[in-house]
Amino acid sequence: MAVTSSAPAAAVSPRRRAQRRKRAVAAVFTLPALLLLGALVVYPVLFSIGRSLFDAGGERFVGLANYTEMFRDPATLTAIRNSTIWVVVAPVLLTGVGLVLAVLTEKVRWATAFKLVLFLPMAVSFLAAGIVFRLAYEEQPDRGVLNAVAVGVHDVFTEQSPYPDARAREGHGLTAAGDGSYRTDDAVRTGETVSLGFVGLTPDAVPADAGPARDAAATAADDEVRGVVYLDFTPGGGGTPGTVDPDEKGLPGMAVEAVRDGEVIASALTAADGSFAFTGLQAGSYAVQLPGKNFAPPYQGVSWLGPALVTPAIIGAYLWIWTGFAMVLIGAGLSALPRDALEAARMDGANEWQIFRKITVPLLAPVLTVVFVTLVINVMKVFDLVYIIAPGPVQEEASVLATRMWLVSFGGGNDQGLGSALSVLLLLLVVPAMIFNIRRFRGSRK
Repeated sequence: MAVTSSAPAAAVSPRRRAQRRKRAVAAVFTLPALLLLGALVVYPVLFSIGRSLFDAGGERFVGLANYTEMFRDPATLTAIRNSTIWVVVAPVLLTGVGLVLAVLTEKVRWATAFKLVLFLPMAVSFLAAGIVFRLAYEEQPDRGVLNAVAVGVHDVFTEQSPYPDARAREGHGLTAAGDGSYRTDDAVRTGETVSLGFVGLTPDAVPADAGPARDAAATAADDEVRGVVYLDFTPGGGGTPGTVDPDEKGLPGMAVEAVRDGEVIASALTAADGSFAFTGLQAGSYAVQLPGKNFAPPYQGVSWLGPALVTPAIIGAYLWIWTGFAMVLIGAGLSALPRDALEAARMDGANEWQIFRKITVPLLAPVLTVVFVTLVINVMKVFDLVYIIAPGPVQEEASVLATRMWLVSFGGGNDQGLGSALSVLLLLLVVPAMIFNIRRFRGSRK
């Protein structure tokens, strides 16, 4: 009996020793990774959870007070709202645009070069991309390329104001209205002339063809009102305010209106010497008005980084960076589709839109889901673009959970208890999407 029982033991022992050796080798190789994972992930997570239960200085235990404070703080609520906008808008747009571009590039001759160009922004760091878009979004047209384009297009279709900096000399017959126009203080009767002086213009702002305003307004007939609009400034000094002096220039191209009982009766443009005339008027009194369009400031473009548009503007920069990623990933899934199904649909008479909607999209659903969830995880952690692109005055309006967490903890708030609570909230929001993505990857291996 002793001989028969020892034989199996002797046969099994080497196998067990080999398995133990393999486990020991595996433990040796995985131990550094586990130590790094514990030091860089597990420990910070546990520390943040514990730190979120203490006050700003980390000395007094406050329980869940930081978590309740999060939802009472208006700035944090703004960050949650903006993060929701990011999650809803950016992944949907990126997935949709990536799908369309992936389908279209299959029909382009230089598809590889096209994909390379669209994928190149992925090689640019978020810091560099943020600086580029911060400059592109500058409000001054001479610095911001988007506003330079907007101003150029606007000026092609809309006439600019001739004298945006001009203003009437105070106390000399003209009063400004709320709409930016000027009107004479006293009524002007037919047969009379009027001189309308303006200041605030540099000599180079006066058109080169402007003539001397002296005696520009000749005597008016009984059915006329005549006048002159001029720059009430004598180069080199001197002159009398409110009086047309010999060296003063007229202001050509100024729109002038004759108003009676609140209705515009006649209109005219000033000549090169600044003179104008309303003829064929009925006898009576009129107010001479210079419309606000003469003095409207030039169009400066769109306030891309203002409170209303700063979040969409930053999302636009994010789309520029990540569109290539979505396109390439979806394109890889598209290349694996069974071509016989597409050809069979074409032979059955289906058009390209029907093939795209009823065959391509359903077959690509697993890939689209992975791309969408990956982008959701990514946008919930976005920090660089928001922090770099949003100017200081609107930083709070554009903040998301990641930037709010940093600002509260290190950017002046010095409340690491609340900052840790925000980090835990961000972790709780990201984990479900990560678990879903991991399950999708595991399912695709089966």
